[in-house]
Amino acid sequence: MKSKLVSETSGQRTFVVVLDPGEEAVAALTNFAGQKGISGASLTAIGAFEKATVGWFDIKSKSYRKIPVDEQCEVLSAIGDIAVDDNGKQSLHIHAVLGLSDGRTRGGHLLEGTVQPTLEITVVESPGHLRRTKRPRLGIALIDLDA
Repeated sequence: MKSKLVSETSGQRTFVVVLDPGEEAVAALTNFAGQKGISGASLTAIGAFEKATVGWFDIKSKSYRKIPVDEQCEVLSAIGDIAVDDNGKQSLHIHAVLGLSDGRTRGGHLLEGTVQPTLEITVVESPGHLRRTKRPRLGIALIDLDA
């Protein structure tokens, strides 16, 4: 992974992060956010994975139904945010649309993705902090604007 701070204005930093082949995207980005002390940001990404898993959140079971993509796929669009969780650790929430070789797509919550050949991410930090709080009734952690 390589990263570069490309802008810093009024407490807002903008980074470009480039992941290398074989890196797992969610883990690498979580690690990056922790190293940089990012507690509130939005992100966008494009690139490709050799394999990935996206998820569809089933509100009844309070869990993600995993949708494996076991082939090379294009990251057509990935958008998300970074906040801190109840334990003060960086927490990512990313949705992705993945393009398959025949033009079909798979999409959902990005659970994991093995980069091949690259993933290019722009991270725009907000000057404020965001907290993601576990909602037991829903079985998921969501951004809490009152925290």
